[in-house]
Amino acid sequence: MKRTTVFLEEPMLRRLRQKARAEGKSFAQCVREAVAAYVAPPSRPAGLPDWVGMFSGGPPHDTSERVDEIIAEALERRWPRR
Repeated sequence: MKRTTVFLEEPMLRRLRQKARAEGKSFAQCVREAVAAYVAPPSRPAGLPDWVGMFSGGPPHDTSERVDEIIAEALERRWPRR
């Protein structure tokens, strides 16, 4: 591990010290965790919600007028009542 110097504004320094104390960690550990999170590769999006694609559309002019009916039909197909 290499030693380095970082310049922080007083309010940020106070908040970081308070956070370290509250979490029972060293100040340096909190700085390392923050830097690691900052330089981490972006996480992949979780993907589309499971309800995407479950609706079959009718004519375009029809969908907005029948939204409740269409959703009810799709939900019934997906999770039928027993």
